[in-house]
Amino acid sequence: MAYNDNTLLSVLIITLNEAKQMKALLADLQFADEVVIVDSYSSDDTQEIVKEFANVRFIQNKFENYTHQRNFAISKAKNNWILFLDADERLTPALKEEIIETIQSNNTYVAFLFFRTFMFKSQKLRFSGWQTDKIFRLFHKEYAQYTTERLVHEKLDVKGRIGVFKNPLIHFSYADYESYKAKMLSYGKLKAQEKFAKNIKPSVFKEVLHPVYSFLYSYTIRLGFLDGKKGITICYLNALSIHERYKELKKLNNSNNILR
Repeated sequence: MAYNDNTLLSVLIITLNEAKQMKALLADLQFADEVVIVDSYSSDDTQEIVKEFANVRFIQNKFENYTHQRNFAISKAKNNWILFLDADERLTPALKEEIIETIQSNNTYVAFLFFRTFMFKSQKLRFSGWQTDKIFRLFHKEYAQYTTERLVHEKLDVKGRIGVFKNPLIHFSYADYESYKAKMLSYGKLKAQEKFAKNIKPSVFKEVLHPVYSFLYSYTIRLGFLDGKKGITICYLNALSIHERYKELKKLNNSNNILR
């Protein structure tokens, strides 16, 4: 498959009020040929901080959902090879080197999965379901696109062979309890919109048992109890997101019934 004629790299980042993250993130991306930030009209200093970096383009676009925002960002990239990063993700030196070498020499794969190391504040979370977490982050844009049926936890549709990177991506997802809780509740609402669009109906059975099952599965089968208090917190907040999903789905269905 002859697709490696353009070995330049575009790093894409979608943001909303990520001023606390931007300096550390962008300072580590000087190796990229371009960095494109698609911002959802941040009200903090995100834009001002970005202006300090010469190789970064800053574009504002109204947020509809994560899939739409990611595909919009891809449309703004000048290069074929795309590296998507969240503001709370960091590359290790070894991973950065692996990315550069892969783009320059790869003629086999069109997309790559990255394992992620989940950081609970400054400590590594070893279990709680995150020990096998992996996600698409590097791909050739002519062979991959995010599917529109998902609004959150986006799914990349890949037409070609998939590789897996050896070195993990560092994921500083949990900074504090309230911000992570807000993120989980937001994800729950977006998942509810997905289900509503598919005409899936809510039920008390799912609203109660699915979150309970999620917590017990992550805490016991996925060894969350070995993470101590961190494991309890993460397993609970992930289950809370599922509870919010069905709570919001019930609201959407009730509102729809009233309008009929």
